[in-house]
Amino acid sequence: MAAAHDPLLVFGPRSLTYDFGDHHPLTPRRFGPGISLLEAVGATPGLEPEPATDEELAWVHTRGYVETVRRFSDEPWLPGTMGIGLSDNPAFAGMHDAAAAVAGGSLAAMRAILDGRVRHAHHPGGGLHHAMPERAWGFCIYDDPAIAIAAARRAGLRVLYVDLDVHHGDGVQAMWFDDPGVLTISFHESGRYLFPETGFPDELGRGAAAGTSVNVPFEPFAGEDAWRPVVLGLVPELAASFGPDIVVSQHGADAHAWDPLAHLRVTTTAQWAAARMVDAIAHRWAEGRWLATGGGGYDVYRVVPRTWALTWLAGAHREPPPATPEAWRARWASDARAHGQAPIPAAFLDEPNAGLPVSTAQTEAERRSRALAAAVRSVVVPAIVRAAVDRGWWRPTPEWPPASATDPTDRATPSPPGDAAVEIRTADQALLDRAVLAAGVLPVARADDARAILTAALDEPRTVATAALARDHVVGLALSVDEPAAGRSLIALGVAPGYRRRGIATRLLADHASAGHPPATTDDAITCLVTVAERDPREPLDRTLRVQIAGRLLESAGFTRRPTPPEIAAIDREAIAMARAAR
Repeated sequence: MAAAHDPLLVFGPRSLTYDFGDHHPLTPRRFGPGISLLEAVGATPGLEPEPATDEELAWVHTRGYVETVRRFSDEPWLPGTMGIGLSDNPAFAGMHDAAAAVAGGSLAAMRAILDGRVRHAHHPGGGLHHAMPERAWGFCIYDDPAIAIAAARRAGLRVLYVDLDVHHGDGVQAMWFDDPGVLTISFHESGRYLFPETGFPDELGRGAAAGTSVNVPFEPFAGEDAWRPVVLGLVPELAASFGPDIVVSQHGADAHAWDPLAHLRVTTTAQWAAARMVDAIAHRWAEGRWLATGGGGYDVYRVVPRTWALTWLAGAHREPPPATPEAWRARWASDARAHGQAPIPAAFLDEPNAGLPVSTAQTEAERRSRALAAAVRSVVVPAIVRAAVDRGWWRPTPEWPPASATDPTDRATPSPPGDAAVEIRTADQALLDRAVLAAGVLPVARADDARAILTAALDEPRTVATAALARDHVVGLALSVDEPAAGRSLIALGVAPGYRRRGIATRLLADHASAGHPPATTDDAITCLVTVAERDPREPLDRTLRVQIAGRLLESAGFTRRPTPPEIAAIDREAIAMARAAR
């Protein structure tokens, strides 16, 4: 039986009505084995989806498109248009109400979270992440994750969206591509080989939102040895910088090695680790607020039920049982054989590589996928966060299960009034011990994380730090570290919001790069790479303006441009690499 603090399970009679027909891959047959396994592990449906209103759908879809869906709902024989009535999205009677109920289920779950009635909600029938503002796409009529995100944004919350489906979360990305308050992260099989043929690393967001769209494509046949460390490493680093108020996730089961529509070789073991990580992030940075949705998955008996159950168990803070229930397997064994998806696994967690041999092609796919993921990380994760992780200063991965179900977020401390006098000083541990670190100086959401990073950094030999001090607050900071065979690397330069546009960054950098802080050897230089990651997540500027300001600032301190590494330029065309020769 579900406990009061368990995730709210969204399911009801309307969940079964989203049905494209007997031969369509996205079949309501999945609810039979899926919901019964959820019930076996202790979940009880607590919210029945009801249709979202046209006004709510219009938060992300055009009114003309909603009217078209209604028309097809009444007359499914009409010629196809706006993506409806075509092979992926055949029209069916009652289509509007069925699709609007999926949207309404995720929206009602989001409202339950926003109202404080629940911390976590799980809508396995949701996750229809391909629908676009004015067209159906990829089995998706209305985009329920995007609508749930819209509700959170209307409540003033910043949203982290994590998409684990094997297909790129293109609809959600498109709808929030211009909003710096929504960070979308999608891990998927490369669009070079798989629908929807998008989700490339250079899709970074637009304007002030540049850097809030993150895509990590994997090569076909890549498995959990590449997927798991990339997912578990990148999401916490991005969350630590972005500081979400709420988390929405899509746990498509189709990245699994047995899925018939794709080519990755992820396991339920890796999916379980990812679900735990998302839960832990929600507690660390978003006061536990988390809406999980289902999404794709076409191995209805062997994979989908276990993925749904593991996602719910992660939110319930319970380990999965060692075995799937024997009675449950017996109940669905005949159907599984009839659909070529037998035998049903006896365990929730898979063998390594789902029991498949590791081929040369898989090894090469994983090597290439890891290399591309590393390049993506270099572009989208702030340099100081990467350095902190790579040098062992700090770990952003929160514990699971969380120590508290309601951990409050610990935002960085506000700075004093902007008219306070500012002094530029060498920063050391003694200064840090007696000073307060103002909000916005570092691209790290929590004050305790920022302080932990700086404490460890200042303990490392050849770390150079310069601070702008206003009263007892550090309102600006420049930090550089030794890079073997490359001299010093400038990994942080920031000023608190109330002190910007006063020339403090120029003074900081000039002092930091001057003879007052000489390199340790005569052949050292100071290098700097400015990517889309180097921004204030809460007060972002337009991307082009960011680059112009950074370039002028660095040039004023004697830095000159040099070629941007090609693997970086291929992802972030506006990234700039600069260096200041040794004095």
